[in-house]
Amino acid sequence: MSEKSKFSGCPATGIGSMPGGDAREAAKTVTGSFADGQGMPHLAELPARGPGADMIGRSVGLLVEMYGHVEPSGWRISDRPGRDTRRARSWLGEDLDALEEFTQGYEGLLKVQAVGPWTLAAALELRGGEAMLADPGACRDLAGSLAEGLRAHLAEVRRRIPGANVVLQLDEPSLTAVLQGRVRSASGYRTYRAVDRQVVESALRDVLAAAGEDGTTLVHSCAPGVPVALLRRAGADGISVDFSLLTEREEEAIGEAVEGGTQLFLGVVPSTDAATGALSDPGGSVMGVRTLWRRLGLNPGTLAESVTITPSCGLAGASPAYARTALAHSARAARSLADNPE
Repeated sequence: MSEKSKFSGCPATGIGSMPGGDAREAAKTVTGSFADGQGMPHLAELPARGPGADMIGRSVGLLVEMYGHVEPSGWRISDRPGRDTRRARSWLGEDLDALEEFTQGYEGLLKVQAVGPWTLAAALELRGGEAMLADPGACRDLAGSLAEGLRAHLAEVRRRIPGANVVLQLDEPSLTAVLQGRVRSASGYRTYRAVDRQVVESALRDVLAAAGEDGTTLVHSCAPGVPVALLRRAGADGISVDFSLLTEREEEAIGEAVEGGTQLFLGVVPSTDAATGALSDPGGSVMGVRTLWRRLGLNPGTLAESVTITPSCGLAGASPAYARTALAHSARAARSLADNPE
């Protein structure tokens, strides 16, 4: 299977988080927004429910033989599973139940999300209060635990929705800060040393490999300066970014990625309630994408098959009505791109 064909039939998708705390309503919205080939549904995350439903807590719940609990400063590693870990696993089960209900008979791409090893290492505290990022051995253990947990999670999703081609998305908003040594210590007075790029790449490769030899993967970051070339080397089939944060410095790497068969997930739809009329023109939402294509000298005919349209980031901070509109608008903007690539 060629890399380009892995995302065939994926004109649009969501990032992950949704507003509110009703798992059935979120699953209904996500699956309904991308029905009939309009895009790729995904397992919704509902952080408004509290600790354990947040992106870090959900991924802590996936870890194998590694546990966490909530401190006032955030999530901290524990010796055994406590109330917070159990709550995270319970909410994941609830979300899977809801997704399964609304995907009966579904065949096609289906996305699940987890926090990647480096954002997790920057957010999770060791017992003394420092980030796991400070301990290279702890980082290796964390990546191994996450990979094992994701293998089990993906197997469970495939069992529940047997017609789905499950896509693994790793969320890595802190990745650039990890590479540049900009993650602050617990005291806030210093930063952790930058992690070697080869070490970062190796851990990402190991965790992405949890999707399996024929699996499909992407890495999402809504932070500036996404290391596109590093993510491609680590094995990501797709790279998801906030389009408004791309700069000319990234354009060469973006062009090389497209020519190499990497799918671009471009966040062009605002992720929080925008001014009235901001979502009235699907064609206008993707105008910048067409302009980028021309600037890179890429064939307009490849635009629709190389790009997936998304909101700029998760929709947890939006109103439920806006979240529904944003997902539907992403699908309409993707159709506009396919119908009018130039």
